Amino acid sequence: MNRHTLLNVVAMTTIGLAALAGSAVGQETGDHKLIAPQDIKWGPAPPSLPYGAQAAVLYGNPGKEGLFAFRLKVPRGYHIAPHTHPKPEIVTVLSGTARLGMGTVADHDKAQVLPAGSFFALSPGSAHYFFADEDTVIQLNSTGPWGINYINPKDDPRPKM
Repeated sequence: MNRHTLLNVVAMTTIGLAALAGSAVGQETGDHKLIAPQDIKWGPAPPSLPYGAQAAVLYGNPGKEGLFAFRLKVPRGYHIAPHTHPKPEIVTVLSGTARLGMGTVADHDKAQVLPAGSFFALSPGSAHYFFADEDTVIQLNSTGPWGINYINPKDDPRPKM
């Protein structure tokens, strides 16, 4: 990938994440933020994730430095190909059943089954993949800027420029 293409991909991802930052409506007082489940505003996930997911940023801005929390709602059968992240990720399965596999080759049957209430934390650079066995909602907490790097560039859903 040349420098120009890389800059365009980074810019598109940052724009997508920044748009998400205002997608949840809540009560904010100083450093406190309260959001009731019925007030969460779902929108399209960033273009760096496969089509079909919805996202809602609950706290912070994943496109900027600092803490953030966002949720992903994915349909049954949703899959994210093997990838890494530049920062640690702390994830809770809120509803549904997810599968998390470690490594650079996705294998649904070898992935760990994670029912609602499950938790996982990943170190930066840990190659992993994700499947949803049913409609699933996860909450991801980390520090920005958030990024995703696919092991196989052909798996990256962002438009090629």
